[in-house]
Amino acid sequence: MMSKIPIKEDLSSMEKKDINNEILRVGMIAELDAVNLYEQMAAMTTDKNIKTILLDIAKEEKTHVGEFQALLLKRDKEQVKELEAGKKEVKEEVGE
Repeated sequence: MMSKIPIKEDLSSMEKKDINNEILRVGMIAELDAVNLYEQMAAMTTDKNIKTILLDIAKEEKTHVGEFQALLLKRDKEQVKELEAGKKEVKEEVGE
């Protein structure tokens, strides 16, 4: 299932910096949806060439997620803090 992108009216009351962060998050969501779609199709196909191309495209989409995330982390220090907190919680709870 593809995620729903917020419509402009949902963003109209936000500050510009918050709109930009939301745009970056929506970009990440779209790319993650694409990764899921391509990986699911790759798992379904029996054609080796189609599988190879789909997995290659999925990998490129993961790079796009990283590009959006890199920009977001430069702009949203709370996000940086919470990502670090999440990493710490995983280490404490499961040791990884």
